[in-house]
Amino acid sequence: MSPFKKKVIQAVERIPYGKVASYGQIALIIGFPRGAREVGWILNSTEGDREVDIPWWRVINNSGRISIKGTVHLSADLQRKLLRAEGIEINDLFELDIEKHRFRPTEDELKDLELAADYIQMILEKYKI
Repeated sequence: MSPFKKKVIQAVERIPYGKVASYGQIALIIGFPRGAREVGWILNSTEGDREVDIPWWRVINNSGRISIKGTVHLSADLQRKLLRAEGIEINDLFELDIEKHRFRPTEDELKDLELAADYIQMILEKYKI
C-alpha cells in the first residue's frame, strides 16, 4: 500500500460517528493540499478491498453535498442512508450543513499523521480548532 493511500485511510478512520469531512479537508490534513481528487480516487479504489474497512460515507464535497457518482455497490443513496443513520440531516438534493457536522481533528490527531508543527498550526487555525 502506498504511503499516500495509508495516510488517507488513517485520516478517514479518524472521522467520528455523526461527523463528515470534505475530500479537500482529508487531503489537507495528510499534508497534500489540493489533493481532493486523489483522495476520492483512493476511496473509490478501496471498494471491495476486504483489508480496508473505513467509513467512506463520511467524506463529502466541500460544499456539503454528496457527490459520488456511484459504483456497482456504492451509491449516493447508500451514502445518504448511512449518514442519516448517524443523525445527519440530508435533503433530497443530497445536501447537508457541512459546517455543523464538520470533523475538526485535534492537535494530537494531526501529530499522529506526522505533520510539521507549523503545518499543524495552520490547520488548527483554518478549522478554528
